[in-house]
Amino acid sequence: MNGEYLRPVFVISVAAQLADMHPQTLRQYDRIGLVSPSRQSGKQRRYSQHDVSLLRQVQALSKNGVSLEGIKRILELEDQVASLKGQVNQLRAELDYVRQGQSRIFAAGTVAGDVVSLARGMRPSRPEPTVTLFPVRRAIGR
Repeated sequence: MNGEYLRPVFVISVAAQLADMHPQTLRQYDRIGLVSPSRQSGKQRRYSQHDVSLLRQVQALSKNGVSLEGIKRILELEDQVASLKGQVNQLRAELDYVRQGQSRIFAAGTVAGDVVSLARGMRPSRPEPTVTLFPVRRAIGR
């Protein structure tokens, strides 16, 4: 989101008009923590374009019969999902970076303690099992 979208510029009357709500409804939503605008000196509320979008979303959910507590939980979960998506994207970028630097993989070799270098997707070859025949010793006296 760009800075202009988040910049608090609208007083409560303008935000209420943009969201097609009564200013008292915005005050109630602020009291219960549903949509909390920024405060300027003198405790005057200032709403951003993002806040107005949230107010419209709250209004749509409310018209569909969702309670205010339900709306609050939905908004919290949407924020959590957005945060997790950001973390996933960051981890994917880190993984891509790590993968670009690795052309080889190291694996355990076939002999105890060996570490071998392999191309991606390859496995270390296993030696054929060898059978060792021991000479048969005869017992003395036979």
